[in-house]
Amino acid sequence: MTSAVSIEGLGKMYRLGQRRDVHGSLRDAWERLWSSKTPVPSGEFWALRDVSLEVAEGEVLGLIGRNGAGKSTLLKILSRITPPTVGVARIRGSVGSLLEVGAGFHPELTGRENVYMNGSILGMSRIQIRERFDEIVDFAGVEQFLDTPVKRYSSGMYVRLAFAVAAHLEPDVLIVDEVLAVGDAAFQKKCLSKMDDASRGGRTVLFVSHNMAAVQSLCSRAVLLERGGIVVDGSPSEVIHQYMGGQSALSGEHAWDLEGAPRSGLIALRAVRVRLGSGAVVGAVACSEAFGVELEFDILQSDPRIGMTIVLRNSEGVPVFTSLSSADPEWPLVSRPVGLYRSTCWVCGNLLAEETYSISVVFWSDNYQLSLSEQDVLSVSVEGPCRARGDYMGRFDGVVAPVLSWATSAHTIDDRCVSGEDTATQG
Repeated sequence: MTSAVSIEGLGKMYRLGQRRDVHGSLRDAWERLWSSKTPVPSGEFWALRDVSLEVAEGEVLGLIGRNGAGKSTLLKILSRITPPTVGVARIRGSVGSLLEVGAGFHPELTGRENVYMNGSILGMSRIQIRERFDEIVDFAGVEQFLDTPVKRYSSGMYVRLAFAVAAHLEPDVLIVDEVLAVGDAAFQKKCLSKMDDASRGGRTVLFVSHNMAAVQSLCSRAVLLERGGIVVDGSPSEVIHQYMGGQSALSGEHAWDLEGAPRSGLIALRAVRVRLGSGAVVGAVACSEAFGVELEFDILQSDPRIGMTIVLRNSEGVPVFTSLSSADPEWPLVSRPVGLYRSTCWVCGNLLAEETYSISVVFWSDNYQLSLSEQDVLSVSVEGPCRARGDYMGRFDGVVAPVLSWATSAHTIDDRCVSGEDTATQG
């Protein structure tokens, strides 16, 4: 089978804390004189290392992994946005990419003008774009704002129009990053259907997503990246299982030193842990046990209004629940100066079914503005015996297994008949 994408020994290295020397320039002298920032230590960071991969024509490949695993870097190299440091990446045919909101759009141009410009960048003639124009606009659902500059579009409108252009101009290889998460549920469904149609038409799709259900249903193959390298390459179910429930993720704790901690201008995340009421840090809990998701973090600026969110997903990537720290009645009243903090969200026992769940963490500031997001940072395994099963030992469907109250009383056949006759008479 012919390869649409061929990657051999690919690597991408960035130099940290270094910039091009500007000997003797006025700007250099000015910055040396006035800069109050501490110099950042220089060093090498390999976002990708020794990646080799073949993707066949018509194949839908899912790329999954935690934030910083190298997924987006790989897609940028394949899209010719950034060159590799070592290795070779070859693509057979034309490429359509959707890597970030508004990529390839000019904010001062209207939606109509950007469709023509973006189509031209993708190698289509004006006649070809005109033939598909109405279909693109209808798919994106932005007809009312077609002659409005896209700088006034919402992020969702940006994504809808950008995806519509990339998908309807029929590139041989369609590359889609996590930006579909910006769209609403109905549009995401349309996008997944369009990508499925593209693969059935013989086109190749590379798809990055944290939505494991979408990867499972759409992709014919999946690859798990960790620290810039390929860990698993196989069927979606096999790779997702490794990603969601690997033993390395079930230690009960994911911790960083201060220098390596995920951070924003407000927050540095030091650790995420699963704790029992006894204080023990565990990677697995019994169905009947309550457990806490503990966040340890540094606040880097004095008195910000910081809030936290945790999201639990099952092994298929389906969200089970979301919890916000604003549920704490004292949250709006607490002033938080610079320092180290711990915040714990408690999950009650007899709630979750037997399954391995991933934990994602989000920090936000005033008015729920996103500050820091770490997806699938830790996993917890919920194990039996599950009281909701009773003595039933077969498959137990559902993402939750609460112990609910049941009440059963005996009724005679005559009682039911009388009740039925009375109902019929009243009708």
